Amino acid sequence: MSGGALQGIRVLDLTSVVMGPVATQFFADYGADVVKIEPPEGDLLRTLGGKSVTPKMASKFLHMNRNKRSVVLDLKQPAARGALKRLCAGADVLVVNMRAAALKRLGLGYDELRAANGKLVYCSLVGFGQSGRYAAKPAYDTIIQGSAGVAACHARSTGTPRYTPMVMADHIVGLIAVQMVLLALYQRKSSGAGQHIEVPMFENMAAFVMCEHMYLRTFDPPLGATGDPRVLEPEARPLPTADGFICVSANTDKQAFAFFDAVGRPELKADRRFESVAARFENVRDYFEVRAQSLRSKTTGEWLELLERADVPCMPYHTFESLLDDPHLREVGMFERVAHPTEGAIWNIALPNRLASGARSDYRPAPKLGQHTREVLGEAGLSEKEIEDLEAGSPPAGKTSREAR
Repeated sequence: MSGGALQGIRVLDLTSVVMGPVATQFFADYGADVVKIEPPEGDLLRTLGGKSVTPKMASKFLHMNRNKRSVVLDLKQPAARGALKRLCAGADVLVVNMRAAALKRLGLGYDELRAANGKLVYCSLVGFGQSGRYAAKPAYDTIIQGSAGVAACHARSTGTPRYTPMVMADHIVGLIAVQMVLLALYQRKSSGAGQHIEVPMFENMAAFVMCEHMYLRTFDPPLGATGDPRVLEPEARPLPTADGFICVSANTDKQAFAFFDAVGRPELKADRRFESVAARFENVRDYFEVRAQSLRSKTTGEWLELLERADVPCMPYHTFESLLDDPHLREVGMFERVAHPTEGAIWNIALPNRLASGARSDYRPAPKLGQHTREVLGEAGLSEKEIEDLEAGSPPAGKTSREAR
């Protein structure tokens, strides 16, 4: 038994790459039995994530698919679709990120699967809401970052539109999908029925951006332009010191005044531009320039000591490499060395949140492609011959492809 808050919940994961696997790994980490349904060539992230010790086990795949079981089903084959429907009959949740038209052609839409299991929570991860004109468009993280205003944040701040260099939209919307599925499972306790959930990337990221940057266009008539100037200020960044960079945020009057004292500029406390939260907001460029210029005279270590003593929020600036060596993360066990049965020693990213009795008690390393096919299909009641026939009917890896969301 896995233990954990979600023990007893079975999730079928019909997703690939990042957004879906991020969502389903959350369920897996907290005790759900997550069965990852893959095409014969496997999840694209198995190879898209770069080098691996053995084929199709790239690092990003390892970090987003632990605690899951892998089943290979070529859903272009009728028998495989039948097997999936039998799995759905005993499942609580199905998460999909195939496009609606592909699911309809395959007979795997919500209406078809609800007939087999009225309690099924069917979560569709889509690029765009299905009632709008973009419904059928494919979407990936960069497409959404550019179309939903994330790249425009960089343009307003630096003059150049850029994608944030991580798959941010996939991660954010994947975690929103977790919230929605948990809501549906909670509602099922009283209603007894499952439901269809639609989680669109475009709308979620547009809301994410615009709750910050609708700004004065919130009011009708508008009180001014879009874009929170404090967040978009180019000097809102790690600040240079004598030997590197430091991260500082002094928002309250107490923090700002303590910062002025720490950097040897106590007279700025009486400066009308900086004397209150409202004044500093109106003069944010001047305030941030003072911060940037004041910190060049000492090393990062010296500033950390001075600012921490003054109770001004600050942290060292980390590179990817130094983050791995951060002493606090080492103390809380953020990165743990574990043994993978095929990849050898790997560094696993531990659960960042603590739930006293909520995480699973066992640990499953990310699975090899199809590692659990026979095991899972047998649990669903398929005979040995049915399983052998399914395996015989699957084309060699690389001969099929699942349609992008």
